[in-house]
Parts: sequence; C-alpha cells; structure tokens
Amino acid sequence: MLEAAFWGLVGGFALLVGAVAGLKLPTSQRLIGLVMAFGAGVLISALAFELTEEAFSRGGIDAVAAGMAGGALAFFVGDWIVDHRGGDHRKRSGGEQEGGSGTAIVLGALMDGIPESVAIGVSLVGGGSVAAPVVVAVFLSNIPESLSAATGLTKAGRSTRYVIGLWTAVMGVSSLAAAVGFAVLGGASGNVIAAIQAFAAGAILTMLADTMMPEAFEHGGATVGLVTVLGFALAFFLSTLE
Repeated sequence: MLEAAFWGLVGGFALLVGAVAGLKLPTSQRLIGLVMAFGAGVLISALAFELTEEAFSRGGIDAVAAGMAGGALAFFVGDWIVDHRGGDHRKRSGGEQEGGSGTAIVLGALMDGIPESVAIGVSLVGGGSVAAPVVVAVFLSNIPESLSAATGLTKAGRSTRYVIGLWTAVMGVSSLAAAVGFAVLGGASGNVIAAIQAFAAGAILTMLADTMMPEAFEHGGATVGLVTVLGFALAFFLSTLE
C-alpha cells in the first residue's frame, strides 16, 4: 500500500512541477498547446497498451466493455456537473477561469487526476512491480495539464498561493487514490481488476478528448498531430522495455 502511495505521489508531483513552471517561466500558449499534445499522446499509448490490453488479458471483452463504458459515463457526468458549477475552464491557459467557482475548479482538478492514480495502484495488485510506462505517462502528461491551468488561473487573477495549494492538494489526493486502489483491490478477482483498469482507461480517454486535446489543437495549431504521435511512440517504446 505504501509503495502504491509513493508511486501515486510521484505521478502527482508532476502537477506541482508543471504549476511552478507555469508561474515562473515565460511560456507561450503555442508551446503549452504543443506540450499538452505530447502529454495526450503519451496517455493514449498508456491507456491502450498498459490498461485496456492488460484488462482484456485479465477479464476479456465483457470486462473491458463494461469498464470503459462505466468510466466514460462517470467522467462525463462528473465533468458536466463541475462545468455547470463554474469549473469548465479549469485547464485553459488563457485566463478563462476568471469568475469561475474556486470549489468547482478544485473538484474538477481532483476528478481529472484520480483515474490515473487508481491505474497506478491497480498495476501493483498481485505482487507485481509497478507499471513503469503508466507512471511515466501520468508524470509526463500531468506537467502540461497543470502548466496550462496554472497559467490560466494566474491570468484570471488567482494568487500564487491558491495555484500552488490547488496542485499540492491534488498531488496528495493522487497518492491517496493510488493507495486506495491497491488496498481495495488487493484480493479482488481478475475480472474485477480488469473492469477497474478499463474504467480508468475510459475515464482518462474521455478527459483527454474533453480537455487536453481541444486545448492543444486550439493553441498548438496543425503540428499538434505530429507531436501527439511523438508522445504516443515514446510511451509505446517504453512499454516494450518492461
């Protein structure tokens, strides 16, 4: 359980790194868009090869279909609620968060990070080692997420203390989610674990399509496709080294 919490903390620490970079470094919106495209490619590869494929080998098509549908719907509903309470622009880099609900922004940020952290914890179930590509993918994708959000929150008038506090809290919850994912599923059947892996994959993919990819394309331009493929390829090559 402690190991799961540690790896969840590692993945979540990238959020703090990205937030500090967004606050301290001069970054153009185009650069942010390209970095987000890279992170999206990394996550797509991880959820395809480390989550969905692994879920299929454990539980078959039924577990994958049910899990992915459940994850996608759960994120969609949660995101819809958060959006309509003022958190719809939580990851934008242009200051669109101005006037938005602070509580909704926090809840949205937490909701975005939990599926990734649960996936890290689940990878340790059964006595195996952590799925390094998942940790790397979460780490690399979290940096542009929080970088973009921190830039936008600052432009919207949020204080440095608020931004750092937000991502520190999300980092802590990420660690907790990984530990809970491991503890709750430690004695679960292969089908249940497979369904949870697929659930996380469905939620992450929905999050990518809803937040990261539109932001990347809007600001990164036509080259985001190439950068996304680069991220996907890097994560895939890392998965072959296991």
